[in-house]
Amino acid sequence: MSSAIIHPTAVIEDGAEIGDGCEVGPFCHIGPQVRLGANSRLRSHVVLWGNTVIGEGAQVWPFASLGHAPQHLKYRGEDTRLVIGRNCLVREHVTMNAGTVQGRSETTIGDDCAFFTGAHVAHDCVLGRNVTLINNVMLAGHCTIGEFATIAGGSGIHQFTRIGHHAYVGGLAAVEGDVIPFGMVLGNRAYLSSLNVIGMKRAGFNREAIRNVRRAYRMLFSFDLTFKENMDEVQAEFPDDPLVQDLLGFIRAGGDRALCFPRNTQSA
Repeated sequence: MSSAIIHPTAVIEDGAEIGDGCEVGPFCHIGPQVRLGANSRLRSHVVLWGNTVIGEGAQVWPFASLGHAPQHLKYRGEDTRLVIGRNCLVREHVTMNAGTVQGRSETTIGDDCAFFTGAHVAHDCVLGRNVTLINNVMLAGHCTIGEFATIAGGSGIHQFTRIGHHAYVGGLAAVEGDVIPFGMVLGNRAYLSSLNVIGMKRAGFNREAIRNVRRAYRMLFSFDLTFKENMDEVQAEFPDDPLVQDLLGFIRAGGDRALCFPRNTQSA
């Protein structure tokens, strides 16, 4: 803590570990079990509590609250954790809760994620790297969000829902079902509208890769056959395509929620 810059109004409880090069601004409060990674900056009025680990390079803005007890009526004070990866951006009024013993006992956030004003990450969620939650997104407990997924402002994600990697959830969506990798969902209740082709291009996927995923998407959600038959057709046509096989693997893995499906037409 010798090289950290601590404002005199900040409260650092005994036992807290503050990495080299950190800046802790006015009126921040850091609990005794917190480990704050090197070169992190807490602007002001930030509260870090519980068994919370934050990777190096975090940027946390005023009135964020990270690591407090989960909002779970069966929580009885068990020692559960919140673990946040490196280089995460946490804007004003973001809340993240620790896990529960009924779940994973840990809420896990990957590297390079961004959480904009008022976003909430509930107990036992798992977020991959480069996930973005725009203003006022609400993740209920036990959600799994794949890497490079983006969830637009005001959206609510039902507990135990899986959002695949590189997926996009439109603003104000209410998502009750799993979203396939590369999928785009819209609406209340959310439906699968198309693929997140723009996101795929930004992530550097080449034209052939995108073309194959689009073809697989159209085949999967064709209404000429059953969904199981469609999956078999896709498997037969793209046995060696890694992205298509990843999409099929997500579907086969299943979860507690049904998949989001298109309404009655396909566009990708």
